[in-house]
Amino acid sequence: MIGSIRGKIILKTEKFLIVETGGVGYKINMNISEARPGALGLASLNEEIFLWLHTHVREDAFDLYGFLDRQELEFFEMLINVSGIGPKGALVILGVATINTLKRAISTGDIGYLTKISGIGKKTAEKIVIELRDKLAERMKDEKGGASLQEELDSLEALKSLGYSQNEAREALKGVSPDANTNTKIREALKILGGK
Repeated sequence: MIGSIRGKIILKTEKFLIVETGGVGYKINMNISEARPGALGLASLNEEIFLWLHTHVREDAFDLYGFLDRQELEFFEMLINVSGIGPKGALVILGVATINTLKRAISTGDIGYLTKISGIGKKTAEKIVIELRDKLAERMKDEKGGASLQEELDSLEALKSLGYSQNEAREALKGVSPDANTNTKIREALKILGGK
């Protein structure tokens, strides 16, 4: 299995990159927010990049999924081990909020937050919580759980009431400080949204 890659980006789209190394171009499926130019320090076309990879083998396909940091790769692999969540669904889940926000939602059993993700119904959200809650709760003991998640939800609702779509609001909130209070999160998100 291929676990990582370092090479030059020769093609970039909203859903995948082609990274060339050793004369071979590898198609790597990426989180849409990471595949955008400049997002999270992602290199530009013809620049070198390092990615952690998950290799997904099926009867009719051999797919690579790329991540800029190992924590995101590990969370992705936890998600795809939940029955009913495939790699593409896991990428959608990872694209809506920060990993810490998603982990808090799962570890606190907040099914309502998870069902706001496009394509995640109540049954799937319950499966995710049941299968991952204990694993994540152990890792999140030292973090403040419920209050931060509620602040994130309040910020999301405030931005939506100002006319932004749920996707725009979530994307902006990914760029703000996770430790900020609700008012600060809204202000920082509005600056990000105003800069577009």
